[in-house]
Amino acid sequence: MFLAALLIGLREGLEAALIVSILIAYARKLGRDDLRRRIWFGVVSAVILSAVLGAVFTFGRSRLSFKAQEIIGGSMSLLAVVMITAMVVWMVTSGPKLKKSLESGVDAAVTAGSGTALTVLAFVSVAREGIETTLILWGWTDTVTALAGAFLGIGLAVLMGWGLFKGVLKIDLGRFFTWSGAFLLIVAGGILAYGIHDLQEAAVLPGPFSGAPISPTHPRTGEVLTGFADYPFWGAAFPFGWAFDFSDSFAPDSFIAALLKGTVGFVPQMSWLEVTAWFIYMVLVIPPFVRRTLGTRRAKKKRIEDAKTANPKTNTQDERHLVSSSEQGES
Repeated sequence: MFLAALLIGLREGLEAALIVSILIAYARKLGRDDLRRRIWFGVVSAVILSAVLGAVFTFGRSRLSFKAQEIIGGSMSLLAVVMITAMVVWMVTSGPKLKKSLESGVDAAVTAGSGTALTVLAFVSVAREGIETTLILWGWTDTVTALAGAFLGIGLAVLMGWGLFKGVLKIDLGRFFTWSGAFLLIVAGGILAYGIHDLQEAAVLPGPFSGAPISPTHPRTGEVLTGFADYPFWGAAFPFGWAFDFSDSFAPDSFIAALLKGTVGFVPQMSWLEVTAWFIYMVLVIPPFVRRTLGTRRAKKKRIEDAKTANPKTNTQDERHLVSSSEQGES
């Protein structure tokens, strides 16, 4: 889970860092360095809100019963899946307009002469990323390793944001968000399975923990059926039994099991409902994401080619500027 949590913290943190960089850079461009204090006040307030929210969730959970923890944890996992999916889709569809949208917000605040409006803009923009990170991590995991990964990712994001703002770091943000988005969708599939498992343990959803007659059991041993069991009939384990059980091959606390759980959501023993939900989610989100990403890249390439055609004398420096501007817009 360390790797997945690190990527979540890095991606969300980098989005927040880019938002802050855009706001401060545009305020400087307008010759209004006095607005930076307003921007930073909104940013710090958003960070404090996210930290308080995380603390409330963490310490509040310890007072709940096991069933209540599983119900809330499972529900929050499903919410995390929705938020990750929406975040990735939003970045693909609206990311190119982010810079222009934020600059328009600054213009409106400056025109109205309202410093409060600028503070609210910075607060809302950053708080969204912070609250998303808090809810995703809280609903998915509370292990020290995962939280350490998330904090490391956020720390790296702050350093990268500073480097990009100062111009000492050059990265292809469009490519970064594309690949990280694809990986996060795979992680979201695992979180979906994780949430369903929690809800099955709490008996909110039917499954192996429900007991007879809901759970398919062996007539003689009483064990919950696994895989494509052919007794008492073929496929009797589906849909509320176990899809597979590799506990004898992979110890749940082994490195391989932890790596697979933190990336694709695989655990040695999974129910048919978990596996089915994971598969359906992958089929529904991955192909559209790939098509949309390829379409965006083709459109970007066409804009560059059209610019070259319109001005055949465009030199290498102009081409680099065009590519850089396009990548910044996609961020």
